[in-house]
Amino acid sequence: MQTLLLSKDQVKGLIGIDQVIDAVEDAYRAFSSRQVEQPDYIGIRLPGGRGEIDFKLSYHSQAEMISMKAHSGGFIDNPQMHGVPNSMGTILLFDARNGALVCIMDGSLITGLRTGAAGAVSVKALARKNARIIASIGTGHQARMQIRAIREVMQIDEIHAWSRTPETLSAYRHDIEREFQIPVTTAVCARDAVEKADIVITTTRGKGKLVEANWVKPGTHIIAIGADARGKQELDPELFRNATIVVDSLPQCTQKGETFHPLADNIIKVDDIHAEIGEILLGIKPGRTSDTEITIFDSTGMAIQDNTTAGSIYRNALANAVGSFFSFTE
Repeated sequence: MQTLLLSKDQVKGLIGIDQVIDAVEDAYRAFSSRQVEQPDYIGIRLPGGRGEIDFKLSYHSQAEMISMKAHSGGFIDNPQMHGVPNSMGTILLFDARNGALVCIMDGSLITGLRTGAAGAVSVKALARKNARIIASIGTGHQARMQIRAIREVMQIDEIHAWSRTPETLSAYRHDIEREFQIPVTTAVCARDAVEKADIVITTTRGKGKLVEANWVKPGTHIIAIGADARGKQELDPELFRNATIVVDSLPQCTQKGETFHPLADNIIKVDDIHAEIGEILLGIKPGRTSDTEITIFDSTGMAIQDNTTAGSIYRNALANAVGSFFSFTE
């Protein structure tokens, strides 16, 4: 049995953001069609807060593919002390028909790509068709990935960005204007950015509300990315009281996503959650129904997104004879 090995540069050359968006849509549809087995992820936090590593598994029954992603982060001294990045990822793909390991690929890019694509999928399903102005609350790597993906599905006329760190905010403005020629206004506070926006993207590691309910104008679409674990929060729970709430995974978002907070505060009940986004893509439930409703997409990230994205990369590699094969038994 031969196993394909793909490096980071090879992975980068094998897929475009448009294909990642398609793969993420496939993941959401599969999940809401009950074609996915996805155990809770396992995480190890190393002593002294020096780093962590998470393991995420999924099985896609229609594709007969099993994926496992190991992703490390928080190793801030790695570049100086060990000569490796502070965050790394690896994905293993198994043929579910026989359990064989068919591919090992670098996963460092995939998490960022598929998370950015998730925001773009939500824009297609939930944002107003005339939305043009974005507020970016948080200006790190994932904030850039969101813009890279969303510009594939809508025209962005301007971005209002805010960060606690002036240096990061300035770098974001420079990078976005240089790469995409989209004008970026650096806001003096989060409120200034949010009040002007048709779409609000939150990509911070926040542990308290950064976006207040009374800042958000009618018709706004909110993409909540940062709260993917217990203790994280970016939105005022009051925002959920009169909003259309859409989640990637109902079990995940009610336990560790942004939606956890209004549930815990008894502002909403589980029955008030409108849909999983896969249900909207399948046509089971409607997306946006008026230009005045506030829509919230709570994205905690799912292993099935890694599965479908990595599967697409693997098929592209086979079709284009990219990568090297090896065997554990020879």
